[in-house]
Amino acid sequence: MQYEKIVEGIFLNRPNRFISHVLINGKKETVHVKNTGRCRELLIPGVKVILEDCSSNPNRKTKYSLISVWKNDMLINMDSQVPNFVVYNALRENSIDGLTNLTYIKREVSFNNSRFDIYFEDEVKKGFIEVKGVTLENDGISMFPDAPTERGTKHALEMIEAVKQGYRGIIFFLIQMKGPKVFRLNWKMDNKFSEAVRLASEKGVEILAYDSIIDKNSISIGSPIDIELDK
Repeated sequence: MQYEKIVEGIFLNRPNRFISHVLINGKKETVHVKNTGRCRELLIPGVKVILEDCSSNPNRKTKYSLISVWKNDMLINMDSQVPNFVVYNALRENSIDGLTNLTYIKREVSFNNSRFDIYFEDEVKKGFIEVKGVTLENDGISMFPDAPTERGTKHALEMIEAVKQGYRGIIFFLIQMKGPKVFRLNWKMDNKFSEAVRLASEKGVEILAYDSIIDKNSISIGSPIDIELDK
């Protein structure tokens, strides 16, 4: 995933989940935040942020979109639209272990009462992938979610049903940074979601976690990291 034009700024505050105030070239700007999650541990007044310059689009209400933030010396992409795109591209490029040489890939496909991010086929199996972007990190440990997610719980339980019906089911956690060595479920934040993912694993759903290669103007698939599902 490549951003065409970026600028740097200083985060000031976040009046609501859709917009923030950022200091860009000495001027206070209202910018769009491409992540409706809380991100309270990231968006701290005074931190450096990266924004996409969208001023060439006459239909936009804001000139910029906040896409990444520095946490000490680690750059974290917080664009919630990116993970699906990154994983989809990685599948096309055969960059994910155990998911190479697919014969068909399609984004956004319905199953029962859910819409999974990716549907795929290989020579012997059909399957679904649900992608979750991870921006929460603490002491080298990445965690999901950073806020309660009923939708995420629903997806995990629907994935169990897909496996029962003969599909290959995968919940894919894309850590939107390079640095964490372990991925854990955030039981304290959302016990129901964490329980659903652990149950899914026990019922045959594959749980994958990959970090990302991050630059100021790009993000791509990285390497698999260790997963800990227990409470």
